[in-house]
Amino acid sequence: MVSTACGPRRKPAGSEDRLNQPQPLAPLILTLRFDDPAFARLDSLRRAHFPPERNHIPAHLTLFHALPGEALEEVLSGLRFACAATPPFVLRFTGVRSLGRGVALEVASPELVALRRALAAGWSHMLTRQDAGGFRPHVTVQNKVATEAATGLLNEMTAGFEPWEARGEGLLLWHYRGGPWEPAATIPFGG
Repeated sequence: MVSTACGPRRKPAGSEDRLNQPQPLAPLILTLRFDDPAFARLDSLRRAHFPPERNHIPAHLTLFHALPGEALEEVLSGLRFACAATPPFVLRFTGVRSLGRGVALEVASPELVALRRALAAGWSHMLTRQDAGGFRPHVTVQNKVATEAATGLLNEMTAGFEPWEARGEGLLLWHYRGGPWEPAATIPFGG
């Protein structure tokens, strides 16, 4: 019991129970690691077009948005196994996609889709609805802007777009703690 100038103050009923409960760990985000020139190109686009007050993370291609933090060791084990058997692969940036209030670059890669499918199958018991749903690989270069601004950038990028290639060189695992992502692991492809 805590004493105050006005007399004793009681803790709310059950507060000790809540304090002793384990808190859920920060969710995990899994993204693809690009080759350095591709990352520089994509991150430059993101810095140029993403609202600066919202741009707290680098350019990325998300494979999973919210794996449970409590499963970190299971996730790392699966990633190490999958990445050891996966050689670096080609990514093809094939077009520009509207996100409504933003713009993304579409990515085509049968190897990426197969890798993500295999990981999802092994983690099916822990996937959120979003992560269990479809996978449409893309890199967001603009989001959360007025529709008119997004349409303008979409038209500008579409007019000058030429497909280009990059390489997927590994996977990046992040802790999500509500702001900028915190690196958890970098797992290179082996193969």
